[in-house]
Amino acid sequence: MVSEQKSLFSTAELRGCYTVGRSPELAISRESLQEWKQRVFRYQQQVKINPPAQQGTLFDLIPTAEEIASCVNPFELPQQNTEFWRWQAADEGVSALYFVIDYELPILLYVGETVKSNLRWKGEHDCKRYILNYVSAHRPCNLPVSVNIGFWAQAPVKTRDRQQLELALIYQWRSPFNKENWEFWGTPFIGYGVHTS
Repeated sequence: MVSEQKSLFSTAELRGCYTVGRSPELAISRESLQEWKQRVFRYQQQVKINPPAQQGTLFDLIPTAEEIASCVNPFELPQQNTEFWRWQAADEGVSALYFVIDYELPILLYVGETVKSNLRWKGEHDCKRYILNYVSAHRPCNLPVSVNIGFWAQAPVKTRDRQQLELALIYQWRSPFNKENWEFWGTPFIGYGVHTS
């Protein structure tokens, strides 16, 4: 099943944004952008303040993905520029989870996993476009934005285990750029090209 993205704007507000032969432009008002960010921020603050309770059993020897996820704080990881993939790396990197965060508010925008942290974004990656659209939406509104990425290198080496942890973190934080949460946030940064003059 393909998730359909809900629009933050009405059809009337989008009228005239579509033109033949180029990406549609989407003007986001300052108020709409700030309100969207505040909704995400308020939700994620509750996660930071009240991590989800996990019920264990006497016989649990291996923590579940949800239990591990509740111990990972993406906001405390060292920040890297999102253009890190352009730099020369001495090696291919390690298995990791990564978190794209706007540190200005702060809000967690995207959770991902990789088997080689220094190679993950070389080539095509949809999140690059989401970041560009998100940052571009801030410029005409004259709003500050500071999008960076952080890597958590303690991620499981086994792909399935790492992906289960990634999914637990996506649902825990409700990161709006992950497709699992598109319907919840109705983010306009996924499907539209946001352009500034």
